[in-house]
Amino acid sequence: MEKLKVAVVQAGSFVFDAARTMDKVLSFCEEAGGNGVKLVVLPEAILGGYPKGIDFGARVGSRSPEGREDYRLYWEAAIDVPGPETQRLCKVAAKYKMYIVIGATERSGGTLYCSALFFGPDGVLLGTHRKLMPTASERLIWGFGDGSTMPAIQTDFGVLGAAICWENYMPLFRMAMYAKGVSLWCAPTVDEREVWQSTVTHIALEGRCFVLSACQYLLRSDCPKNYAPIQGDAPDTVLIGGGSVIISPLGQVLAGPLRGGEGILTADLDFGEIPRGKFDFDVAGHYARPDVFTLTVDERPQYPVITKR
Repeated sequence: MEKLKVAVVQAGSFVFDAARTMDKVLSFCEEAGGNGVKLVVLPEAILGGYPKGIDFGARVGSRSPEGREDYRLYWEAAIDVPGPETQRLCKVAAKYKMYIVIGATERSGGTLYCSALFFGPDGVLLGTHRKLMPTASERLIWGFGDGSTMPAIQTDFGVLGAAICWENYMPLFRMAMYAKGVSLWCAPTVDEREVWQSTVTHIALEGRCFVLSACQYLLRSDCPKNYAPIQGDAPDTVLIGGGSVIISPLGQVLAGPLRGGEGILTADLDFGEIPRGKFDFDVAGHYARPDVFTLTVDERPQYPVITKR
């Protein structure tokens, strides 16, 4: 079976600066594509930014004018899907005939979503996954995705799916994606903890799938002057420390973890590893007990207003 060259990009946004971030993202995609990569995964919210360490002036029962202004800046740095940024990503995907999975802060009306976008080698935006469950203070700035944005992208070499950051801790979400046959599990994240590698290793073993986890690496110097992160104001303060990694279906570390800076990790995937692993454990197949356990997934889009004529 032919091997597939894949990559994860570890990089950070220029927070609140959409144009500079887009140029940086495209540069990494060009580098990966030029090295023969056929699938590249980029971190959570790299487009639009992950505003690590600020609180948007929110307290229980009150919001500050300064926090509202931070949200305005964040809203303006987000991207429309589809939009000019997705068109540029379509072009680079087509140029190198590769798949791109990238985290983005998606703007829809007045609401922002933490999303993963899928682009195909034919230059088409193939799907969007909106984070189902923002964590803690993320719920202040991001809306909730629904079951209609849980794509499983069929490719010539396997099925692509994505879980963003702590969605990877949601067992029912994982089971829903395993049942769709995901063999390339993309995990855009900003979780820099060393224990994160244990999380994605567990998913690789549980799903008998390859896991490609791309984390941001973000410094205070990448943020505006009036940005006030709780971690400190020194330019070299690390706000997100990386830890990107690629894991095999039997839990072997194929590349990474990468720490201490930006960069690209690559690996050549042997898809024979998937049936070898599922020989003794297929979580949505022979190791399931549907006579005892079943999961119902509602994949209908949820609308606040439904007009009937």
